[in-house]
Amino acid sequence: MVISQTQKRTKPGDSGSFDNAATPAMNVSGPGVGNKMGLLSDPNRRRALISLLTRLNAPICALCYFAGVCWFMGLAFEPFTLRTYMSENAMGSTMVEERFPSGERALATGKEFAAHKKKVGGMPVDWLVKTMQARGLEVFTQSFSRTLPFPDENKERYIVKGTNVYGILRAPRAPRTEALVLSAPCSPGENNNQAVGLLLGLAHYFRSQVFWAKDIIFLVNEHDLIGMQAWLEGYHHTNTTGMDWSPLQGRGGSIQAALSLELSSDVITSLDIILEGLNGQLPNLDLANLFYAFCQKIGVLCTIQGRLQRNDWDSVSGYSHAVQTMMLMVMKQASGRPWGDHGLFLRYHIEAATIKGINSFRQYKTDVTTVGRLLEGMFRKLNNLLERLHQSYFFYLMPSLSHFVSIGYYMPAFGLLAVILLLRALGLWVQLASPPVRAADGVGDIVQSSPGVLSVLTPLVISHLTGAALYILPTRFQEIAVEHFPVSETEAVVLTAIAIYTAGLALPHNTHRLLSGEGTEQGWRVLKLVAVLYLAVLLGCTALINFSLGFILALTLVPVAAFVTPHVPKTLSAIVLVILSPAFTLLFSVFFFQELEEMPVSFQDGWLLYLSVISQGILDHYLYGSLVYPLIALMIFPCWLLFWNILFWK
Repeated sequence: MVISQTQKRTKPGDSGSFDNAATPAMNVSGPGVGNKMGLLSDPNRRRALISLLTRLNAPICALCYFAGVCWFMGLAFEPFTLRTYMSENAMGSTMVEERFPSGERALATGKEFAAHKKKVGGMPVDWLVKTMQARGLEVFTQSFSRTLPFPDENKERYIVKGTNVYGILRAPRAPRTEALVLSAPCSPGENNNQAVGLLLGLAHYFRSQVFWAKDIIFLVNEHDLIGMQAWLEGYHHTNTTGMDWSPLQGRGGSIQAALSLELSSDVITSLDIILEGLNGQLPNLDLANLFYAFCQKIGVLCTIQGRLQRNDWDSVSGYSHAVQTMMLMVMKQASGRPWGDHGLFLRYHIEAATIKGINSFRQYKTDVTTVGRLLEGMFRKLNNLLERLHQSYFFYLMPSLSHFVSIGYYMPAFGLLAVILLLRALGLWVQLASPPVRAADGVGDIVQSSPGVLSVLTPLVISHLTGAALYILPTRFQEIAVEHFPVSETEAVVLTAIAIYTAGLALPHNTHRLLSGEGTEQGWRVLKLVAVLYLAVLLGCTALINFSLGFILALTLVPVAAFVTPHVPKTLSAIVLVILSPAFTLLFSVFFFQELEEMPVSFQDGWLLYLSVISQGILDHYLYGSLVYPLIALMIFPCWLLFWNILFWK
């Protein structure tokens, strides 16, 4: 109030006015502000900073790459990981009494199912409907058909027709707005018959219980993932893959969680949990924690990636075991394909996992009754959920079932690789913004001509047109290739993709024919700046969705972006660039995955497996919506072609 009166009494022109008194204070800058402003405005200091950045750019990039790899390899070291714990309060205790008694009856039902399956040569739909109805379920069927874009030679199918059978156990103590799913695929031959028998046994046992607060859907799907995709699309009234299916006549509540069961033996030695889903999605970590908790309670050996947990983490062999387990999860997640029927539930925000029984040569055996009690316990805890699983992590890696690596721990490894791209981009920007270089006599300037728009835009356009051809043409030209060459449809698709990929190596010659004159020194720097920033955005977005895929691509593409210039030795650099290309990264990954699985293959078998992986990747995109193939074809490969063009810049 006093200040207001003083301002009113004084005139603007007076020496004692408030405005004039404040002006000197605003012009006084402290020593800290002066130093900061001097660093940005003083030409000498700015020149020193630019010189330091240019001189140490390469060592800093090499240090960041080494640190990123070491950080990632250290993630499997047990002291650096977190112990798993249950975050959801509704599932915090396993103090439920499992009473499932009908293991032998479930095996007898499985044998009966196998006999009817063999008799009809496929899914015994009528027998399943009668059996589920006899157990008090509301039973419905769904027919579906799908013509593949080209034959699947691994499973020998082209036109797929089948029927899904499912029964609904209505919740007696709730308004039936939520549901749980237990599924078992009807596999060819003698596979998974015991799983269907156990599913029907659990349906009969659950029918006699009165504490269910959610609908329980028992699903037997035909043709594995294709049948599951048809059922999920019908359940949620969506059609994202162009499949033909009949509408579902019966429906439960909103699905909260799902378990898929794979069991092909009367006795097992361990239960393996499979988590990797479509496009690298993972279920909430509490679902894996629930499985691990009940295995510990009941006394069942449990594995992840088919590997038992070891306690000697402080030894070299124990650390190596944890690294291999984590790398298996990384490789499976990077593939983008669903590794079980559960993988398709995740796109609908349904937490799901596949539980697979393994019968090895270990002496320890577990019967089907024990497996049934484990599933009963898990479903009773899921029945207690008041909301969807959301308390725990959705982004994680698991070197064992008792330890996990959260996103906050593994993302710095990728960040150290990504910062190399930013440093390189900053260095290129400094070089482009630097003043012209004076001649030795100081008389004239060596003025570099600025790059034309055509010299930068043309490689970008041609690279992405090549990527579009790689994405579109293999499936469109398969009939033409079959007519002119002695190959099958699948071979035609794969070989066409390889041919287009190889043709992209001629891009520099085609590009320079379209350019008016030769490229300038500044031209390749502008193109590399654009390519480096483009790659940084691509890898960053990929790592946020699928960390494993983003990290593997960063391991090979970041060195390419860092070292390539038109002034390096052409032949050696071209060889290195091809080795670090996306196609060779996939080839190395195939052999590395077989080594991790302890099933090494020869080069010839590995090459055939490599061709099969390419065809399966294309099929996964058209059948289930996997994003790995379009990501590589439309974005990653064109970006690599930009660096290939820079290497041969004239």
